[in-house]
Amino acid sequence: MNGLRRTSVCAAAVSAAVLSVVALPATAAPAQIQSQPDSTQVNRPFERLIVGYKPGTAEASSDSAASDDARKKGKSLHRRTASGAVVVDLGSKTTNADNTIQAFKNDPKVAYVEPDLLMQPFADPNDTEYSRQWDLFEATAGMNVPGAWSSTTGAGVTVAVIDTGYVAHSDLASKVVAGYDFVSDSARARDNNGRDSNPADEGDWVARGECGTDANGQPVPAADQGSSWHGTHVAGTIAAATNNGKGIAGIAYDAKIQPLRVLAKCGGATSDIADAITWASGGTVSGVPANQNVAKVINMSLGGQSSCSTTYQNAINGAINRGTTVVVAAGNSNMNVSNFTPANCNGVITVAASSREGNKAFYSNFGTRIDIAAPGGETRRGTDTPGTITTPENGIWSTLNAGATTPGAENYKPYQGTSMAAPHIAGLAALLVAKKPSLTPAQVKDLIKTNARTFPGTCSGGCGAGLADATKTVNAVDTTPPPSGGLENTTDVAIPDRGAAVTSSITSTVTGNASSATKVGVDIVHTYRGDLVIDLIAPDGTAYRLKNSSSSDSADNVVATYTVNASSEVAAGTWKLRVQDVYSGDTGYINSWNLTLR
Repeated sequence: MNGLRRTSVCAAAVSAAVLSVVALPATAAPAQIQSQPDSTQVNRPFERLIVGYKPGTAEASSDSAASDDARKKGKSLHRRTASGAVVVDLGSKTTNADNTIQAFKNDPKVAYVEPDLLMQPFADPNDTEYSRQWDLFEATAGMNVPGAWSSTTGAGVTVAVIDTGYVAHSDLASKVVAGYDFVSDSARARDNNGRDSNPADEGDWVARGECGTDANGQPVPAADQGSSWHGTHVAGTIAAATNNGKGIAGIAYDAKIQPLRVLAKCGGATSDIADAITWASGGTVSGVPANQNVAKVINMSLGGQSSCSTTYQNAINGAINRGTTVVVAAGNSNMNVSNFTPANCNGVITVAASSREGNKAFYSNFGTRIDIAAPGGETRRGTDTPGTITTPENGIWSTLNAGATTPGAENYKPYQGTSMAAPHIAGLAALLVAKKPSLTPAQVKDLIKTNARTFPGTCSGGCGAGLADATKTVNAVDTTPPPSGGLENTTDVAIPDRGAAVTSSITSTVTGNASSATKVGVDIVHTYRGDLVIDLIAPDGTAYRLKNSSSSDSADNVVATYTVNASSEVAAGTWKLRVQDVYSGDTGYINSWNLTLR
């Protein structure tokens, strides 16, 4: 709770805020091009930039023109991405390329420019029996998975694991379909040839300081690190073979896994990860054969500290528009997830980690952008020495490999991390899509959040809708029809604290009048929902009040479906969800909303 309410907006001010319109000059100058993220905020070295040219320019379609432009700025063209942007070599690793970035920003042909950051796996590198998988079945903080298996096991769904690749494991061998190695840098790839059709995990071990130094001059990494086999651990949680007399049970054990290698020595490049997102979801990537096993779910247990880049958002938008649900780990820094990408990008399902006791795991990121929590485990207590394993029974057990650097014998080990939480949600998403293939990514997200159970323990800072409940969510596909008719908007809209009303629009082509039982599904992330006044605005401007403000409603978020008698309204036209925060002290955003007019 936030205690007593702050001063409210007076009635006159509310009316003025709702009705006022600011007119802008028709000749207003365009906003300055931004580098996202600003390289001055980057504390890890990078050696390339991603440059997007404006449509219609020669550089947007011609590699030779783009190459000439890069050369004029003292740099060289590396390649073109699936989105049409180009990757420019800086010539060496740096944590500050402001002069070059500014040169591109000053170029009127350029739409955006940003560092090609290296992302890192979110896990502390660390089952052979189902009894160890408390995360699936324990009443306190398990995800209630077994009850879902009577109606769906994930058959017919491919889940892309965008990660370190795949190291052979007998508990996964029958589940793997053809993937791809998207690591374009042959030196980091360790396979001597950059991108290829073999997504085998070559190991991500690295010596102290081998990845350069950070902005403070400290070696990256600070100590020698062995190979994590991270992608194989993630894949096991999602779809390890079940009822086969060995190992662990996968959540969607009849689903297929598509390993996409993007993380190698020193991490993975944003441009490679973005291309993997595009390819996994059925998009076209130059030089890469078409994906014959398009994934309906993508898991990304990776990220870095940054704002959401245009490169990521474009790739994610494309995947969602093609019908692929994108699940992302929140990160392990015990910080606000708004500062970590791609977890802070629009449209994804962002997953925080919970402990065996049902609390927010000590390391998990948090915040209003978290959609849901899932078991991530704790292989040690927060007060124990980092790197030690003191409570392995409380970790997430999954498929792994015993090799310290290169692959060795297969085994099973416990890890902790939001990297382990995200595949729980990716597995649940696969169960849902297998049961009802017509579900859209927005509907999958809505089902998971709406059917979450109350967080068993404590979470300060925000852990989304609660702890995911697989059985309740899967059953809801039958008992609670998801948004229908494709009338939904999943674009985030920020709600200013004690400010003017904001709107999100849906355009309908439905004939006739709306129903007397029109349904409005609302998903708003906010740290004090009593602050909010919510209206549905019909095409003719008529307002239908959905929710009033309340100084005593201190709960987080508005996840609800409202029924409105809109039978006097013509269904076709632009409908708006209008939201205003009328008290000070808390913030949030419209995550998504949907409209069922018939």
